[in-house]
Amino acid sequence: MISSTPYEPSNNLADQAAHSADNAIRSTQQAANHALDGLAVKVQDVRDRTAPLLNRASEQASALAHRGVDAVRHSSQQLRDKALRASDTTVRYIQDEPVKSMLIAAATGAALMALVNLMGRSRSSN
Repeated sequence: MISSTPYEPSNNLADQAAHSADNAIRSTQQAANHALDGLAVKVQDVRDRTAPLLNRASEQASALAHRGVDAVRHSSQQLRDKALRASDTTVRYIQDEPVKSMLIAAATGAALMALVNLMGRSRSSN
């Protein structure tokens, strides 16, 4: 008859090793869960602290954009007003001084033609 006593200590050692491994795995899982919980709390804390800052920055950017649009609108209106005044002034001058206006227009046209001819010659000589 074969005695089973020599195998019992090895079975006992294997059981103990398996139990120790299970304990180590559980301990590692608990440590990992604890670390992840701590990380989640820190991430939420950072999110809670940065949300008001991001909201404020967004509001400031929006206000700045609105001021920029208003400034462009105001400048555009001023430019339209100046162009209208210049047009009205030109029409009045032409009505008051038609001969002078024709002479100025002819001189301006001649000067522009001379400039165009001069630029055309300089390009063709290159």
